[in-house]
Amino acid sequence: MRLTRWWRRRSLRTRLTVIAATAIAASVFLSFQVASELLDWELRATAEDQLRADSRVLAANAERAGLAQVELPPYPGAGRLVRVVLPDGSTRTPDGQPALPPVSADAGRVVQGVAADLMESGDSDDDGFFVYTLRAGGGAVQVARVADDSPINRFGLGMLLIGLLCVACGALVGRAVARAGLAPIDRLTAAAVRVARTRDLDADIPDEGGGEIRQLIRSINDMLAALRDSRLAQRLLAEDTAHELKTPLTSLRLNIELLIRLDRRGTLDSALPSESRTRLLHDLGAQVTELSTLAAELTDLARGDVSDENTELLDLADVVVAASAQACSRMPDVEVALDVDSVWVSGRPAALRRAVLNLIDNAGKWSPAGQPIEVRLRASGASAVLEVDDAGPGIDAADAPRVFDRFYRADSARALPGSGLGLSIVQRVVDAHGGRATVARSARGGALLRVDLPAVR
Repeated sequence: MRLTRWWRRRSLRTRLTVIAATAIAASVFLSFQVASELLDWELRATAEDQLRADSRVLAANAERAGLAQVELPPYPGAGRLVRVVLPDGSTRTPDGQPALPPVSADAGRVVQGVAADLMESGDSDDDGFFVYTLRAGGGAVQVARVADDSPINRFGLGMLLIGLLCVACGALVGRAVARAGLAPIDRLTAAAVRVARTRDLDADIPDEGGGEIRQLIRSINDMLAALRDSRLAQRLLAEDTAHELKTPLTSLRLNIELLIRLDRRGTLDSALPSESRTRLLHDLGAQVTELSTLAAELTDLARGDVSDENTELLDLADVVVAASAQACSRMPDVEVALDVDSVWVSGRPAALRRAVLNLIDNAGKWSPAGQPIEVRLRASGASAVLEVDDAGPGIDAADAPRVFDRFYRADSARALPGSGLGLSIVQRVVDAHGGRATVARSARGGALLRVDLPAVR
């Protein structure tokens, strides 16, 4: 756990340096192991070949002169050791030669003629020997050599020094590579810190580097562009909201100031007849209702992602029927004619119901008395098609492209109640569900608002 915490606290540059040094150290260690085994195998094979050659020479002499009379080569002081094993198990060795290990049971079988030869090795720290036993003259001859590990030890020491040098060089190279490789990241970090400090979202980060670095820089620039668009949309929403609130608030303030002024003078009853007072109170109520509607629609619009409710599989026909019932309760004088088929979609129920309700409310403002609003829902290919048809004056061609814009109201609609946000919320809901909203002229001369949503088969 401590090592994990320590590692997580290190910088990326330090991590790369440690990884590079560790990789080189592991490579050197593995190379040393392989090279040591190969060197040991080669030295052992060479020593055994030399023992066999010397044994054959001594065995040939023993065959000619006999084991008891064969002349043994003098001990040179180091290196090769020889011994003759007679048939009775006794041995002969050159004068002054160090003692060899006792004749083993396996070597005894060679003496007895059970086996032709035998290669033995003893690798103890005190007396390591290679002993080759060869059958000759009714007994056997043995040639031995002390196992010498000094070449391998010298080789290991050399490899250790080289390994340490390689690890040090690897750490330096890893540090340099990390510094060069992370230079774009350092510049990217400095640019991001500068943007965070100055709040200047217009300062794009220079596109440099390659591969993942370039992709990261482009992603951050895309994020900055999205933040710029969000800030612009926020500012425009605030400006549009202030503009839309100005008129009803001004009218509300003037009417309330009039009532207060007349009340202070004590001339409220005489200066404001009952009919005028009723009309003024009615205007005040309408203005308060308009402000409440505007506040509710601004709340819905400010949510951004329509709502936080989960997406589920639902029958859009149920949503349309529920929204129509709610619209009829709000507009009792307006008739809604339903012609809906069952079409399943994947969506957010409350958001879709609000969008359908806004479409019907919009049509209710224009639908003349005695003319119902026709709401149709059907499946068309891979889409669920919802149409809201009214018999009103319709939408002018010049206004059609901006019908779904925030706060937009045609000149003919400015005298009607509303904030100009209803269809904008419809557009937001439809976009969030991967659909499309369009407007056209209906066969009855009014507006035909159409929503296409992906259907689930």
